[in-house]
Parts: sequence; structure tokens; C-alpha cells
Amino acid sequence: MNDAAVRLGYLEETLRLLYPGGGSPLAYTLLPHAALPRRLAPRRWWHVGAKVVVPVEGSISAYLSEVFHQPVETVLHVRPALRANRKPILEARSGGRRLAFVKIGDTEKARDLIATEAAALRRLAGLSLDTVTAPAVLHHGDWRGLSVLALSPLPVRRGRVPGPLLLEAVREIAGTGGTRPAWHGDLAPWNLCRSPDGRLLVWDWERYEIGVPYGFDAVHHHFQRALRRMRPPVAARACVAGSVRVLAPLGLAPATARRTAARYLITLAERHAADGHAPLGPPESWLYPAVDHEELLT
Repeated sequence: MNDAAVRLGYLEETLRLLYPGGGSPLAYTLLPHAALPRRLAPRRWWHVGAKVVVPVEGSISAYLSEVFHQPVETVLHVRPALRANRKPILEARSGGRRLAFVKIGDTEKARDLIATEAAALRRLAGLSLDTVTAPAVLHHGDWRGLSVLALSPLPVRRGRVPGPLLLEAVREIAGTGGTRPAWHGDLAPWNLCRSPDGRLLVWDWERYEIGVPYGFDAVHHHFQRALRRMRPPVAARACVAGSVRVLAPLGLAPATARRTAARYLITLAERHAADGHAPLGPPESWLYPAVDHEELLT
């Protein structure tokens, strides 16, 4: 089954979940087109392709209209399948303006991740941060047995983040744990961008955690970039080998840097195991060759 078919199958499930009511339906369109489905948006006169009719009464759109005290249209992201953190994602819009990004917790795992993100963002909102800008929690509630988290939209832009800015963000995020380093948990290139004022916009705080080895975020960013160019076993070895260079600006000695990278890879493998997901393959294929020769892992 190809990617479009998988996405469309999951879209059908999501529509039944979020738009279960009756009443006057609205026409939506798959964008950019059905063969490459990425968004389901309210139909406009210039849209081409077949209409998708979606009921509004009793839907998530009606619920969000009540939350924001104004009529809300939703743009539904057509998500890929087979991801451990998969969940419905929407944009709430009104009058042509984006009000919020909305995450829906439709499984126990998704509800846990949403709760973690809401708590993390509320914690960050109470701190004075100089480098990192995170979304604000606009609403966190329940609807028809689903968790609903609405977050303020960030002005996302394309472009690579300068290394010094990324390192400052790693330091600042670690400092949010006080005397116990914290990490974002998924400080990958696709979860951040530089803002017009020079700060770093960072979203998707579902994996935020306190009490981890200092430098985990920097190693994660390095590893995720490596995975774009290399197979997982090669990327894992490159992660450990490159950790000395990556973590030196954070003040970590070479031996400490290598142990930190090894512990990071083990933590990532444990996360995948807990999620029941193996996107990099079995640990013996990518993890063990990278860390077996490292010492003092405990």
C-alpha cells in the first residue's frame, strides 16, 4: 500500500472520530491533491479535485468555536501512519487568521504525550527565557473522551539554525530543570526555526523531561541530521564519534561526551521499545555496534 493510500485510510478514521455529527455539512478539499494528500481544508472556489463533505454539527469545529468564542474552521493535517506519536493535528482558523494548532489525544499514548507537553509549556511560561520561544497553551480539555490541546501558532520559517543559537537553546532548555538538567526530547531540525528577532522557535514539547545527562538535546539534533544522510547503524556510530566535537562547546570532556552520546542512544532505543515502535530497526542492528565498545555506561 502506497503512502497516499495509507494517509487516506487514516484520514477516514480521523473524520469519523472528529466529525461524527449530522446537520448541514461543509465541503472540504484534499490539498494539494488526492495523490499527495497533506491537508483537508474548507473548500474554496479555486480548489480543484473532488469535494469531501464533512458534517459540522457536533464536530471538533463546533467544540473549538465554543472554546474560542467565535466561528472556527478547521484544517486537518493528513497524517502518515505507523508512527508511535501519531495523533490528529488540526489548525483552528477564523476570518482567515490562524488561531491555534490543535492536537487530539485519541489513544492512551497520545493523551500522555499531550499531558506532558501541556505541563512542559506551562512550566516554561513561568520562566524568563532569553533564547527559546515556545508555544503558549490556549486550551487543554476533553471532548467526547478525547484530549484536546490548543497551542498558539508560531511564525515558522525555513532555513538552517545557526550553531551558536542552537547551543544557547540547549543550555537554556537544560537550565529549565534547575539543578537537574532538562531536555526538550526531540530537538530535531523539523521542530525548530530561527525567529525574525533572532530567538529560536521550538515546538513539539511532548518528550520534555528533567533529570537527563547534560547535552542530550545537542546529541539528538546531531543524530537526527545524520539519519537524513546515513543508514541507522552508520548514523549511530557517527553520533558517538562526533559527540566530542558536538559537546565540546558545552564544556564536556571527550570521554564524558562519548558516554553521553552512548547513553542518549540507549535512551532513544528504550523510548522506541516503550512505544512498541522500531523506526531504526532492532537495537542489535544499530545500537549495540555503536555502544558496545564504550565504557562506564552505567
